[in-house]
Amino acid sequence: MNTIVRVPEERSARVPAEQRGPGRVRDDVRLLVSHGTRVTHHAFRELPGLLRAGDLLVVNTSPTLAAAVDGRIGDAPVVVHFSTRGDDGRWAVEPREPDGRGTTRARAGTRAGTEVRLAGGVRLVLAEPVGGRAPAGGHRERLWWARVEGGAVPGLLREHGRPIRYSYTTRDQPLSAYQTLFSVPSPDGTGSAEMPSAGRPFTERVVAELARRGVGLARVTLHTGVASAQAHEPPYPEWFSVPRASARAINAAAAGAGRVIAVGTTVVRAVESAAGADGIVRAGEGWTDLVVTPGRGVRVVDGLLTGLHEPEASHLLMLRAVAGRAAVDRAYEEALRGLYLWHEFGDVHLLLREETARRALTE
Repeated sequence: MNTIVRVPEERSARVPAEQRGPGRVRDDVRLLVSHGTRVTHHAFRELPGLLRAGDLLVVNTSPTLAAAVDGRIGDAPVVVHFSTRGDDGRWAVEPREPDGRGTTRARAGTRAGTEVRLAGGVRLVLAEPVGGRAPAGGHRERLWWARVEGGAVPGLLREHGRPIRYSYTTRDQPLSAYQTLFSVPSPDGTGSAEMPSAGRPFTERVVAELARRGVGLARVTLHTGVASAQAHEPPYPEWFSVPRASARAINAAAAGAGRVIAVGTTVVRAVESAAGADGIVRAGEGWTDLVVTPGRGVRVVDGLLTGLHEPEASHLLMLRAVAGRAAVDRAYEEALRGLYLWHEFGDVHLLLREETARRALTE
């Protein structure tokens, strides 16, 4: 059971860092660092000095989509969150109630056969709850597989979509605010429904300083679907790709003195999905249904740079798999005490595996 009971509402990051004052930029966020249960406090731009030559940061190149579109079910307004495109051309979507503040809840009472009318003559027909077949996971009635009629989703999102926003933020932001320095547009128009936000604070100056200090970068892709406020809901299958050059770089770092540090929980899922039982990462792509838990553990990742998660989020199990429960609980106590900011525009947390941290601290 989580010792983190509740995140105070005022601890939500309401706007991006660069909008919080004159001269602010993306890397003007705070960085909490966990070396086992030892916690230190930093500015994010100090990250290069906290790593060492030979370390490897693995980042997610998935672009964020303008995945929220207004529509109607009968006479009722609805907001559709486009989550994941399946191999059969259908999309996993989430109908949500509009409230003028982003959206706060999934739409109740949705059933198979429901037609959703969208802009440009595009229609969705809800076929079945996500569950029971690849690339789906367990039964999720908030998420539906939908047939798309009368148009193509990439064009719909480009012309009529906006980034998904939740009510803890102040206002809508342009899509550019949800792209990271590492985002690469996909030729087929796929991407992430929600930003791989751990990469957001990186700026050119931070990356240049990392390179100067001998810290490497490797790139993978994982297209993340919509998150859920429902307690302990595990992620469902998502599409990932680990290129050959990145697999080589990860294996080289793991075999040497460097540490493999994932920038985001999405990267952990991609890298660990590509790793065999022998700990070797092999290039590949496809759907992953891997859920990283303390019981499963991690085979490759030595550290994780991530945002601060709600106490109900299944992501916390992944954090514990990387660093241990005591380290995670201690860090979140410090984050609350230190008035850190939560969510995608908030502060970030670097966790190092305890045995790795012990080695680093004695060198």
